[in-house]
Amino acid sequence: MKAFSKYFTAFATGLLFLGTGSCKKALEETPYSFYSPENFYKNESDARAAINGVYAELYTYDLYLQPFWNMTILDDDHVSGADWFLGTTGAGNPQAYFGWEKPWVGCYAIIARANTVLENVINISTMDEEIKNRILGEAYFLRGWAYFQLVQLYGGVPIRLKSLSAAEPETNIPRATVKETYDVVISDFKNAETRLLPLGHPKAGETGRVNQGVAKAFLAKTYLTMASGAATGNVTVRGGTDNGYYTYAKTIVAGYEGIDSKAFYTLARDKAAEMIDSKLYTLTPSWKDLWSIAGRNNKEQMWELQSLAGTAFVNNLGAYFSARSTFGQGAVWTTNNHYKDYDEADARVLDGITHNYTTLQGTNIFYPFAQAALYKVVNGITYNNTNSTTAERAYTIKYSAVADPSVANSDAFYPLLRYSEVLLMYAEAENEINGPTTLAYNALNTVRFRCYPTTGTPAVPVPAAYAPANMSPEQFRSFVLAERAREFNLEGIRRFDLMRWGIYLQVMNKISTGQNNISKVRAKRNLLLPLPLNELNSNKAIPSNNPDW
Repeated sequence: MKAFSKYFTAFATGLLFLGTGSCKKALEETPYSFYSPENFYKNESDARAAINGVYAELYTYDLYLQPFWNMTILDDDHVSGADWFLGTTGAGNPQAYFGWEKPWVGCYAIIARANTVLENVINISTMDEEIKNRILGEAYFLRGWAYFQLVQLYGGVPIRLKSLSAAEPETNIPRATVKETYDVVISDFKNAETRLLPLGHPKAGETGRVNQGVAKAFLAKTYLTMASGAATGNVTVRGGTDNGYYTYAKTIVAGYEGIDSKAFYTLARDKAAEMIDSKLYTLTPSWKDLWSIAGRNNKEQMWELQSLAGTAFVNNLGAYFSARSTFGQGAVWTTNNHYKDYDEADARVLDGITHNYTTLQGTNIFYPFAQAALYKVVNGITYNNTNSTTAERAYTIKYSAVADPSVANSDAFYPLLRYSEVLLMYAEAENEINGPTTLAYNALNTVRFRCYPTTGTPAVPVPAAYAPANMSPEQFRSFVLAERAREFNLEGIRRFDLMRWGIYLQVMNKISTGQNNISKVRAKRNLLLPLPLNELNSNKAIPSNNPDW
């Protein structure tokens, strides 16, 4: 963390030679103003500075300072919040949000910078070959990650694998198909996998960089996304206005036609198995500790967005998601209905939801009203709850552990990949290939056991910890989807899960109007985000926007 932050401070905020010119227009790759590639890429220090410039885009208002998580976390069935904040992207109206074009711009900025790294670092002869390969692997990974986000959010997109130059002058690039875009994602992740070093290798790089395990996991996630998008069958989801169980018929997601679902599930399972068998990663024993400052960058948090108090690398996650906030109370919380989808003994609600808090104005509040016996009086302090919209807010602890909660922009870390997702990817894929085998159950229950108490001698998980026995493949599929919702609540995964399974519209519209009068009504156009106007105006090879935008 120290070394990585030092490089970011020196180069991402000092030079910024990789950042100032590439965000003015989508897909615009003008030469950087401070240094030309011929004059800059001379040694290992230059190569490190260049790859840091690629990472630095994650920290901008194109991506994780707000727009990317705003447009993904706020748009699912399990999130509620203040109407002044969720009234745009959270209500299915992304174009009313100031940052609606930013994910496209940010991802293409990463692609442009990664292209420059790939084209120039390869020619540096005066640096350690392992570190050179690692930096190239990081560039391949980050470019693949950007295309992975783009294809999920927008469908098939223009592919540019070289920088604009006299030899590559064309700016009018047509959209590739969904499958063609995924081919690029897979190729880049494979290239990254072969060049990056494993966790623990002395040259794997500073904390916060991607490593070989992260590339493998994202390759598995890509295969899983493609496989589920191409799958058919039924999925049962808890929701609607009555929080009942509803079964939806799944059809193939548009753009995923012709993909062999079982073959890609096999690829996903086998790649996830490599990660499990490597034993390089493990779950944090305590759910609460996972989200503490001490729990950052542990062997479960495979890739986290690093933040550092007192630098430019901060965000406003803590202010928006925490119970006590610079707003008085946070603006985003988990719905009461989703809260009820956890068992009472599950640490993800016992410890993962803030049950007692004091607002900035000094009001003591407990949650939920139905559990007053547990939370109304704690350590001699009486907390209030009027059972109103104001009081019934299930705030997560995930972004609360910051150095200074009194400031709006703080050093909350953002999870980009956790080992628990590798386990749940394996469980899902194995079930889709062979049904709910012992291997599938073991992976699923490993995630669940961490969240429950034990009993007896020797200690074993309490009965509630075990996933229901003897499930059918369809029941297991639905249970894993629900488990992912419980495990990754407010981490920006639920929306993608509903989309890849082709049930987003059904699930959202079954709710209609959600908690705090947040509209969950969605139309077909909400299946993809609108393309930026700058892109449509400047790229003549794209004749129209996504459907109905």
